[in-house]
Amino acid sequence: MLRFAQTADSIAATTKKLEKIRLLADYFRSVSVDEAAVAAVFFSGRPFPMWEEATLQVGGSLLWRIVSELSGRSEAELTTAYREHGDLGAVTGAVLPDRESPSHHENWSDGRPHPSKAGAESTPTAIQQAFRSIATARGPAAKGALVRQLLSSISPLEAKYIIKIMTGDLRIGLKESLVEEAIAKAFGVPVKNVQRANMLLGDIGETLKFAAEQRLAAAKMRLFHPIGFMLASPAESAEDALAYFQNAWVEDKYDGIRAQAHCSGDVVRFFSRTRDEITESFPELPHALRGLPRDAILDGEIMAWSYLTEEDPPEGLEAQASSPVQSKSATGRALPFGALQQRLGRKKVSEKLMRDVPVTYVAFDVFYAGDELVIDRPLRERARILEQLLAEQKPPHHRDTEAQRRKISSREPQAKLDFSFQAETSRGSVAESRGPMAESTLPTTADVRRTTNFPTTDDERHATNLIRAPVFQASSPAELNALFDAAQARGNEGLMIKDPESFYTPGRRGKSWLKLKREMATLDVVVTAAEYGHGKRIGVLSDYTFAVRDGDRLLNIGKACSGLTDAEIAEMTKWFLDHTIEDQGFRRLVEPKIVLEVAFNNMMKSDRHSSGYALRFPRIVRLRPDKLPEEADTLARAVELFKSQGH
Repeated sequence: MLRFAQTADSIAATTKKLEKIRLLADYFRSVSVDEAAVAAVFFSGRPFPMWEEATLQVGGSLLWRIVSELSGRSEAELTTAYREHGDLGAVTGAVLPDRESPSHHENWSDGRPHPSKAGAESTPTAIQQAFRSIATARGPAAKGALVRQLLSSISPLEAKYIIKIMTGDLRIGLKESLVEEAIAKAFGVPVKNVQRANMLLGDIGETLKFAAEQRLAAAKMRLFHPIGFMLASPAESAEDALAYFQNAWVEDKYDGIRAQAHCSGDVVRFFSRTRDEITESFPELPHALRGLPRDAILDGEIMAWSYLTEEDPPEGLEAQASSPVQSKSATGRALPFGALQQRLGRKKVSEKLMRDVPVTYVAFDVFYAGDELVIDRPLRERARILEQLLAEQKPPHHRDTEAQRRKISSREPQAKLDFSFQAETSRGSVAESRGPMAESTLPTTADVRRTTNFPTTDDERHATNLIRAPVFQASSPAELNALFDAAQARGNEGLMIKDPESFYTPGRRGKSWLKLKREMATLDVVVTAAEYGHGKRIGVLSDYTFAVRDGDRLLNIGKACSGLTDAEIAEMTKWFLDHTIEDQGFRRLVEPKIVLEVAFNNMMKSDRHSSGYALRFPRIVRLRPDKLPEEADTLARAVELFKSQGH
């Protein structure tokens, strides 16, 4: 592990991309293939391959205490070191006493051989075995004991990078794309072949082994090994979006959790963008995708979904009735992300919670069907494959709302927006998605068949849990803006604009998919606390907690660290240091005099802040030196914006 750490230090010391690649390639060639494979995972900033379910579950506070104990440094001394170095790994390397490896420890507390016992240097493979012991240990005490043993057995330089790996960021200017290039250089293979193999395998270490053995062409996608999602680039406006394609395919941009559905007969598992399995949090969803005619991997979004009741029809019913984003009937609408949060991270979900926060899976793409990888097919072909998979699904099955959509579309006055995607199914039926409605033609409450607030039969429940994302078409900014307004009326974030000829590129962000969102009205807020940054913002107060007014009180509502220039942050740091109320080490409570204008995607209820609300993805628009704290926005204004989201 010492050579790994020395190489990482050398990589951190240069800003030249080619030099970083050369240093890493030289390291890969200098060690065995097995060691290089594990090191490749470490150089990507992870203790385990992304597809693995193992997690260390060791919090920063526990690591902080252990480093304090092993170094003999006080809290104040560690805080000073953190301000200088900017991350706990670098602090660890600076404060731990020098020691020789191997350690005096002969075995782990669980009886397994200590990683340093086998030789003069702990290897990446041995360190990963130690990580696995930590991952399987139960409780902070057991995990802490293993971490202490590990850090006690190695040099400060090794400890520096072990902590960095444990916290998930090496901070040496090395992305996984550069690791791919280093693998290509080390083993004399084309970079594009390494990239494709890594895309399919979802494991940079295994990709290295394939490259070393000159068999990258044999890499194949595997079920239940999640890979990267295709990502969209932001579009500033409808005009900006349509500059890339003349005839765009358009879908709603959903405010949920992006999820891959890996399906094989009755076995269905869901994986998030971080490639963590999330099936346990949504136990009703696997039923909705069982019985597909072939093994498949789908791309889609898990959303919280509200059903209509005769007793309590939701606000905006007429707008929702026109939504083509429907399951077996034209009832219900998307709920805000805040509702979905109640389902996240739970290993056991009660029937009550499933009733209180129903969810649905909105499928919009497919990249594996049967034994065929379809990512190299254009979107329009993948859409046909997806339609056929869902149409041929065995009961309980996806049901289309064709009858309701025909009723709606018969009154559609906007011919240019009238786009149908049709796929003949084995049963001879047609699945359609049509354009948005003009307000004057929206169905009334009487047009919508009411249902109970939760499906009562298994067939109803499973059908409702699966929606095929509707597809629209737009060729002008006016059409795109109309679609945008309709999407927001349905409770969705905005639009996804896609090239129908585009291939699926896992883990890549390009211009084939664009996302169009509009920020809510901004809030003027007061800074109440400032925290030290990390990385390039070591030593400056760059992360700001801010509040809205409620009478004479200031109630926190969010935290932002982006939007200001380096010069503005330096100026603010000086001001905050001079106007600190309480120095808490990393964080300073400051005099509430600085007003910021912040933008955000939306709001949710939250116990994290004293206001009871939290802004999602807040960004600082500008400093407002022209405003006094008394002129900042109020909690009432924030609640007004919250309600405008449809709450």
